[in-house]
Amino acid sequence: MPITRLLTAICLAAMVAAVGLTPAAAQGNMFAPVVKVNDRVVTQYEVNQRARFYEVLSAPGDSTELAIEKLIEERLQQDAAAALGIQAPEEAIEEGLVEFASRANLEPEQFLQAISSEGISPETVRAFVEAGVLWRQVVRAKFGPQAQVTDAEVDRAIAIASSSGGRTGGVRVLLSEIFLPTNTPEAAAAAQQRAAEISRIETLPAFAEAARRYSAAPSRDSGGRQNWIPLSRLPPELRPQILALAPGQVLGPIQVPNAIAFFQLRALEETGAPQEETAAIEFARFFIPGGRTGKALSEARRIRNEIDTCDDLYGIAKGLPEERLLRETLPVEQIPGDIALELAKLDENEVSTALTTAQDQTLVFLMLCGRTAELNLDLDRNQTRQQLLNQRLASYAEGYLSELKADAYIVYP
Repeated sequence: MPITRLLTAICLAAMVAAVGLTPAAAQGNMFAPVVKVNDRVVTQYEVNQRARFYEVLSAPGDSTELAIEKLIEERLQQDAAAALGIQAPEEAIEEGLVEFASRANLEPEQFLQAISSEGISPETVRAFVEAGVLWRQVVRAKFGPQAQVTDAEVDRAIAIASSSGGRTGGVRVLLSEIFLPTNTPEAAAAAQQRAAEISRIETLPAFAEAARRYSAAPSRDSGGRQNWIPLSRLPPELRPQILALAPGQVLGPIQVPNAIAFFQLRALEETGAPQEETAAIEFARFFIPGGRTGKALSEARRIRNEIDTCDDLYGIAKGLPEERLLRETLPVEQIPGDIALELAKLDENEVSTALTTAQDQTLVFLMLCGRTAELNLDLDRNQTRQQLLNQRLASYAEGYLSELKADAYIVYP
């Protein structure tokens, strides 16, 4: 089996789409700096290697932009680790390599040999794994004590999930949303400035006005208001945070690909009709050049009028480059945040055109193909506690990384 197909199966949970930086590639010296992050540099060689790595993994978006963004983040994470005196133990890196390679059903040595045949050095893979190990240690050291989960929170999570043997207890929520674009350095700076203002909002009219003024989502025209959404459809890491809100309270900022997100709870209701937990979602993305231009949106409407199911997209994509249509089934926890949030709003065979790729150059025609229900949900208290702890740490990590970016000195030579 070709290595590209083998590696496609590797988990992309640790990866997020780039926020849209597009500096020109350095020419000539492959070790010339592409970007300086505080006192650290990212070289052209590192960018080329990481970009090729993401291509082999079939990561969505522009591989070079993704490489630059992730390498910038890793430099900031290295600074944070150095400030705390944290280093990644060699055994932890080796364990990470074993786990990473196992997702392609390979031993570490086989994996590194296979990846080398694609022009990627073993050092590139080790650096990627080491960065993940280092950041997890930083997050645990900095936020571990305050992220502890109480018995009451565990009880509540189990109660929500236990009804009807692996179903949520019929809870649905009425949310409003704001997505501040971060797809350019200028937009990211503006988003950071507005984030504090939006976080302090306490009324429904104020949030609606902010959505109309600042949000990049199509829902801005309705003040960010969404229809009722079953709690079980929301990304797992958001559910306990949404449940903790009182009507009018705002959750955010939450970093998602190309944007900073905020959610305001308008209402919560127990429906009495148990809802199944979702284990995996099958969805399709058809990429339409032109971003949110009238021409691209018109093409999206034409396609929607001509199809009924995800299978029909193959006819639309016939004769086009293979990369124009991507259909996949992923565990819920591995779906990128922006896609997961859009899928939560959809029923089977419904479509969203709210998303674009980096730099808004391509419109994403997103279609929900189906959901796979979770079976035999394990309600073990220790596992539930660990899941809640991981979700809380992930939220702290996103916020901390946003702070590091806002305070960083980032320069493109």
